Amino acid sequence: MLDKIKFCINESVTVKSQLLKDERMLQLISELVDVIVTIFRNGNHIYFCGNGGSAADAQHLAAEFSGRFYINREALPAEALHCNTSYLTAVANDYTYDVIYSRLIRGIGKKGDMLIGLSTSGNSVNIVQAFDTAREKGMVTVGFTGEGGGLLKERSDYLVNVPSSNTPRIQEAHMGDTAGLSLREADDRHQCGRAACPGAPRTGGPGGAAGSSRTGRWDAAVLRIRSRSFYSSPS
Repeated sequence: MLDKIKFCINESVTVKSQLLKDERMLQLISELVDVIVTIFRNGNHIYFCGNGGSAADAQHLAAEFSGRFYINREALPAEALHCNTSYLTAVANDYTYDVIYSRLIRGIGKKGDMLIGLSTSGNSVNIVQAFDTAREKGMVTVGFTGEGGGLLKERSDYLVNVPSSNTPRIQEAHMGDTAGLSLREADDRHQCGRAACPGAPRTGGPGGAAGSSRTGRWDAAVLRIRSRSFYSSPS
């Protein structure tokens, strides 16, 4: 039993060490923080979706924004899409489980909002369909997946694909490192103020007056990263 415990811990450490050595992934997370801060400053919303344990993670992450993370601040507009059980069970029963997220995004998603989908395989049909709808509406899509990225790879403006095929290790990285780091940084930088926060875009961006057509710096970043995977095995 002790050997098994040590093996699991070592496997977790190995995944995180790979992330730490991957400069492209670190840069991706940094860019993602910029976009998250800009979205909130422009009055847009961030939505999360997942299934099973990833749904629990989605709800946890949304709560860190709408509640608080490390510091006291104003509530930020973030929501996990599975929390309305009446909606969820009605749509799954009357239509199909595959459309539970895409239908909701079609109803409440707006241009310049962000959809973050957590799927360790990257192939969850309801999340894939939600990403298709979000892209139709001009939303920013962020996939939190495992190593390959699955079907979300081609549908994600930002793909955080953890270098593992082991579900527990992927979810640990989503919550404890990549997502957690982004949340903490976004939290702190959001408090710096619109004009003083170092490194964050000061004008334009998704949903803003200067960025209503998704132009400028933010649009260039999205075009640059569409359909690209940001995980590369360290040498």
